[in-house]
Amino acid sequence: MIFSTLEHILTHISFSVVSIVITIHLITLLVGEIVGLYDSPEKGMIATFFCITGLLVTRWIYLGHFPLSDLYESLIFLSWSFSIIHIVPYFKKHKNNLSAITAPSAIFTQGFATSGLLTEMSQSEILVPALQSQWLMMHVSMMVLGYAALLCGSLLSVALLVITFRQEIRILFTKNHFFKKVIFL
Repeated sequence: MIFSTLEHILTHISFSVVSIVITIHLITLLVGEIVGLYDSPEKGMIATFFCITGLLVTRWIYLGHFPLSDLYESLIFLSWSFSIIHIVPYFKKHKNNLSAITAPSAIFTQGFATSGLLTEMSQSEILVPALQSQWLMMHVSMMVLGYAALLCGSLLSVALLVITFRQEIRILFTKNHFFKKVIFL
């Protein structure tokens, strides 16, 4: 009972912190950089990382196996992977350009995992013996980390295409007045 309560609390704290991080990113985007909120998104993602880590460790202790056996646990682990990808550039003292992709990805995966659609899926079950191998635990965890890296890369490439396409449209409309006359006639 205490493990499920702790799991519930950690899930809601991490989801709330990621929501605040997204809000701070939107304020920074709309208003500009606020000096007091400069480092807050990164610290919020670190707090989210520790909450999700605590959630995964709690489930591991409570269930007796590594928590990757169902969709709920896999999505929580994917959200944890996004928070790791977000934190690595922060510790290397580089500007974190991935934060615009990793924070929303973490909140969407965690939001879907904790939504009402998966309420009965978040209940723990005993694993069948075929799923209790150590190789399967390593394989699934590395696959989910790979999915997170692949999702970040693909979302970054889509963002780059949108930015490039938007700049080309501006250049097209400012350089050639013929298109303005044809389109706006």
